[in-house]
Amino acid sequence: MTRRTSLAFRITALCLAVAGVAVVVAGLVSARLVLTASREVSREALADQADVVAEQLDVGRAGRLRVVEVLRGQGIAVVLIGPDGGLAGDPRAVRAVREAGMRSGTAGTRLVEVRPGVALVQEAGIGNGPGRKLLRAIALALAVGLAVAAVAGLLLGKLVARPLRRTAAVARTMSGGRRDLRAPERGPAEVAEVGGAVNALADALARSEARQREFLLSVSHELRTPLTAVTGFAESLADGVVSGADVPVVGRTISEEAHRLDRLVTDLLDLARLGADDFRVDLAPVDLAEVVSAAAGVWRARCAAKGVEFRLEAPTAPVVRITDARRLRQVLDGLLENALRLTPAGRPVVLALHDVVQVRDGGPGLSEEDYRVAFRKGALHAKYERSRPVGTGVGLALVHGLVTRLGGTIEAGPAPEGGAAFTVRLPGA
Repeated sequence: MTRRTSLAFRITALCLAVAGVAVVVAGLVSARLVLTASREVSREALADQADVVAEQLDVGRAGRLRVVEVLRGQGIAVVLIGPDGGLAGDPRAVRAVREAGMRSGTAGTRLVEVRPGVALVQEAGIGNGPGRKLLRAIALALAVGLAVAAVAGLLLGKLVARPLRRTAAVARTMSGGRRDLRAPERGPAEVAEVGGAVNALADALARSEARQREFLLSVSHELRTPLTAVTGFAESLADGVVSGADVPVVGRTISEEAHRLDRLVTDLLDLARLGADDFRVDLAPVDLAEVVSAAAGVWRARCAAKGVEFRLEAPTAPVVRITDARRLRQVLDGLLENALRLTPAGRPVVLALHDVVQVRDGGPGLSEEDYRVAFRKGALHAKYERSRPVGTGVGLALVHGLVTRLGGTIEAGPAPEGGAAFTVRLPGA
């Protein structure tokens, strides 16, 4: 497992890196300036001393030796120049004078000052003078700067990381199921934004879990009703309470309730599988007219059995779309079952095919707010279970998920027949 470094450590390291680069650049520039200035000062001082020595050449031998010793103690070599141009003195100093062309200037790292009868040679280094002290002061200042950068980076890192740590602690607690905690929305804008995003997620999770609890309660009620009927009639048959001509009626009731239970379980399983990778959708060019006609043959009979008028609006020419015929039929069956359940006898249910597929009904319809939440799992079921016939609570959510997996869209709105209209748009061929 890769070990991750903390934000405070990274900020501190970044501050140190930036400060280190600045120190190196500043040190190089400062050292260059100090060396240049020190060299110029040394040159001027050497020139002054050369003038003084040239004026004292007439003193006796003892005096000249004393001057040479004094200058040697200062790191300056004296080279005597004879009338014939001959040089006498330290061999290295003599070589430097010759390299300088018997003129004042430089010879490698040495300064050379030539006067009539004498030349002074000195190393151009900083030595023990003010230049070295200045370099020490600069180095000390740069070291202090690095230390300040490290402290500042550490404090800044802790300051920035503190709200992030609190946000992480809130997120970990949320993963355990709590939704009442909120992350701090303080610090820099980006850090505060992270806290706000975690809080928004907590609110969304709380709303989602509340809807899920409501849905599970409604589904448990839907499951309990057919189970109670099946259990009760089965016990009546087993105990001999029901006999004779009542047996077929009880058998049909048990079959209908079992079918209702099976439909609810199937819808729940299909809804759960929609988000899975193994949910199979076979997309291919499909003639929607054929699918709609096949569905109409089944639902016309079912509507007639309830006294509901069924109408089909479909062209004779093929209407080809890229879709899955089996899943599209599942969508139509879900919408038509919903429409038939809500449409009273004598009112119409319409299956229409134009550029879109549409199912309309003459039922009680929905409000504008209901149309916006029609495909939310259990939303309409919870609102209307006591006032009108309702299904499993997942039918429209399943239809919406199927249409989405087919690459299409579905909309809900009012129908000319007075009820609701559901419009499905599928990708073209």
